[in-house]
Amino acid sequence: MNTPTARTTGEITVHHCAVTVVRRGGWSWGPDPRGLVDEVIDVLPELLADHFAEQLAGDGPDVEITEPLTVTVRPGRTGWTGPGRMPVEVHFAPAEMVEIPDDMSADASAAGDSAVGAEAFEESFGRSFEESFGSAVHPWSAPSVAALLAELAERNELDALLALLPDDSVRVYLLALLGDGDGDGDATAGRLLAELAGRALPDTPAGELPAALRGLLPGDPPDGDTTALARLLTEYLATADRNSLSDPSDPSDLAGRSGRSGSFAEEPPPATGGALVPRTSGDVRVWSALPFLLAGPLARIGYLDAIGPALAGLELAEEAPLFAAALAYKVLGVTGRGWRRTEQDTEAAAAFAGLGSPVPEDRLTDFARVAAPAFPVLDGVLALSVCRGHDPDAPLLITGAEDRLFLADAQGLFPIAWAATARELLPYWQACGQPHVLICDGPLPTGSLRELAEAGVPFMTGIRPLRGDPVTRLPWRTPLWTAPGGRVDVRLAAELPGHTARLAGLITALAVERRAAPLARDGGLERTVTLAAALGLSTIAWTLWRDRETPDPLLALSRFADLDATVRFEPTAVRVRVPLGRRHTDLLRGGLLADVPDVVWLGGRTLTFSGG
Repeated sequence: MNTPTARTTGEITVHHCAVTVVRRGGWSWGPDPRGLVDEVIDVLPELLADHFAEQLAGDGPDVEITEPLTVTVRPGRTGWTGPGRMPVEVHFAPAEMVEIPDDMSADASAAGDSAVGAEAFEESFGRSFEESFGSAVHPWSAPSVAALLAELAERNELDALLALLPDDSVRVYLLALLGDGDGDGDATAGRLLAELAGRALPDTPAGELPAALRGLLPGDPPDGDTTALARLLTEYLATADRNSLSDPSDPSDLAGRSGRSGSFAEEPPPATGGALVPRTSGDVRVWSALPFLLAGPLARIGYLDAIGPALAGLELAEEAPLFAAALAYKVLGVTGRGWRRTEQDTEAAAAFAGLGSPVPEDRLTDFARVAAPAFPVLDGVLALSVCRGHDPDAPLLITGAEDRLFLADAQGLFPIAWAATARELLPYWQACGQPHVLICDGPLPTGSLRELAEAGVPFMTGIRPLRGDPVTRLPWRTPLWTAPGGRVDVRLAAELPGHTARLAGLITALAVERRAAPLARDGGLERTVTLAAALGLSTIAWTLWRDRETPDPLLALSRFADLDATVRFEPTAVRVRVPLGRRHTDLLRGGLLADVPDVVWLGGRTLTFSGG
């Protein structure tokens, strides 16, 4: 497209333009999803004219941009505004420009002498004519944990996430932020640190903090004076020297010896093995494309965007492919004898992770240990997203499994959280609007019914209570109990057996039969990827079948598990081609084959889908 402007004498010619609209958080694109793209296309010429006004003005030489130009437009309080539009922030990625030589004949370059034109192009620009049409490969790195927390703060979700994190995770990420001396967003980082420090500093010995912060213990500044604490932390970030934070000789520095393991042990954490070698070229045939289909639903709620920062805060961003492999194993074949995998499963998981060879089991075991503080962050991002979309009139489901409690949304069986006790589930129940809760059959931790009843949770269950549990027997055809004063909801009582069967099937398929890291002692990684896989499957089922049958994630698992695909690896993209047919048509119509940009375990490459 051509983008002339009346304010300049020049003209910008765009030969190829791709517009991608990415939504983070929420479940709806609004009444006119296509209108979002059209609006961006409408304003793009004016944005380009404003940005390149200097090159367009006067009689200067013609220039050519020799690499892709990325324009990022975000909602904001200040910045460019168009007629009748909300304020937005516009960012242009740096792009290299070169002058077009005067002696390069326009006729030859357009249609005349193609050999001479290509020769002149190569002499002028230092690369072949064919290479000029290839996409440039730029180094990509995952966003920092400060960027993730800043985005959550802008959405007013930071406090809710912090309330869900255990002390170990809060302490590790506090120290990661204190060790980030690049000066990026000091004011925002200072505010985030103030919120984190109020919880982490009281339990942190002064000797384990950087020297400049050892006075920031409770009482100095006064308790509750977060403004003073934010100011002190902001001033520290603005003047701190990165070397002083990462000097191993300073016993107060924890960035090097605790950032990966999440503990405060003196010895460094064991390494997780050699560097993972990504696959950048070639085709791979996989027996199941289902792991790739999870990426779109997870990206839609902002989960994929959180993986990189969460691991980067532990200096584990380069091991994101291990997380991807663990996620893939949750929707591939059943793990034989609890730990054996088939060759086709390991190859499919490696392809999904963007690796050239299967992941050794000991690498997954080590990763499950050193990345443990990151898993509650990812679980929190997922839970907050599901709670935002919950209908308060619909019940929640609770069951016992793996010595924990599992909470899910009855509509679509969307997973919400794992918890050790019923009391830990109360924040999620409150975030969902305090709906009714159906407790399905399963081994519950002792005291679960009592904790729910004392918190005022209106629940119903067919599990026989223990002596001392404050429950009331309901007049129903099968034994049912509810919290004292609870009313009989005939509809919920009738739906309880069906919910119980579907939830039990999901737990069996994902948490029992399929293991991500069967040799790991702690189940943090296992539970995290179970939640992520269940959410992806639930989203697929809800999108495709909610209008004609009860949406069940196990339907997505059974109907798409054997959908094979050819995966092509390129320097800037990973392309998944699935066979044409009814399943491809359903996925395409449901919007489940949309491109997924900036996939962290693929080195920032875009995941694309096609049929054939």
